[in-house]
Amino acid sequence: MEQKIYDCIIIGAGPAGLGAALYTSRDRLSTIMLEKFYPGGQITTTDRIENYPAFKNITGPDLIQNMLEQVTEFGAELKTSAEVTALKKLSDSNIEITTAKETFIARTVILAPGSSYRKLGVPGEEKFRNAGAGVSYCGTCDAPFFKDRKVVAVGGGNTALEDAIHLAKFASEVILVHRRQEFRATKILVEELMNIVNSPEGNIKLKLDSVVTAIEGEGKVQSAIIKNVKTDQEESIECDGVFIFIGMVPNTKFLKGFVDLTDAGFIKCDTTFLRTAVPGVFVAGDCRVEAPMQLVTAVADGVTAAMMIKNYFRDPNWWNTPPQNVITPEEW
Repeated sequence: MEQKIYDCIIIGAGPAGLGAALYTSRDRLSTIMLEKFYPGGQITTTDRIENYPAFKNITGPDLIQNMLEQVTEFGAELKTSAEVTALKKLSDSNIEITTAKETFIARTVILAPGSSYRKLGVPGEEKFRNAGAGVSYCGTCDAPFFKDRKVVAVGGGNTALEDAIHLAKFASEVILVHRRQEFRATKILVEELMNIVNSPEGNIKLKLDSVVTAIEGEGKVQSAIIKNVKTDQEESIECDGVFIFIGMVPNTKFLKGFVDLTDAGFIKCDTTFLRTAVPGVFVAGDCRVEAPMQLVTAVADGVTAAMMIKNYFRDPNWWNTPPQNVITPEEW
């Protein structure tokens, strides 16, 4: 039996993959999503979403279920427990995708494996891992849930400082914990942070040379245990939540040697059309360089990648055309 060649295979069935599948399937492109675990990715651990258009309040699992039903009604297929182990460009320009059990062939591929929050790995982190219980990894997403509450934030990079400053707009007090004396963030962000710290009305306090060793509470976060790395002295800080901003880990190890990756593992791409260095292979979502790391932008990435497939099908040479030289809608 001759193997089916899909118009598009999407690796990952999180928000980016589902957004892509909606558009490819509606364009009548044969589509299958290959998902390592189950649809939704990390958004399924979110118990309350308030920053996705058209939904005042929805859980992560409910949103994903709605998206999945919509894309499958348009004909997109889903295969779970299908961990991709290798990809290879074939001589006929198609792409071969290998899983532990099967091999698939596609004319185009959208890489949407997502990324995972880097964890502290301390007691209590997993137990309270959602905004309702008190542990969060996204200030932009969850800061409004902690209005007029005291929170602990962890990290020293750009995202940590940006999100700590954002948190301070909602929380009554933010305790920022960093394991060093110096922040790794850009100078302008450090200056902005210190302006708040040093202001009489500022509600950000610093705990430098310190780490969080445990998160405690009954049913929800009630305190964080902080240890000074120089003196080994510990203290318990009462709080209503702990925000962990220590980075993201892209789920891209299986792509090493196939597409270009940064040292941190993010997929390099043309951020206008989401093309990788491999013709026919697009990328979408949190696994790519310069991703905003938001639910709505992950979906938008998937839509963009799906829409660009038509350009590639019309003219394979489009792949190497610089974005500034591509015809714009006004010039059609």
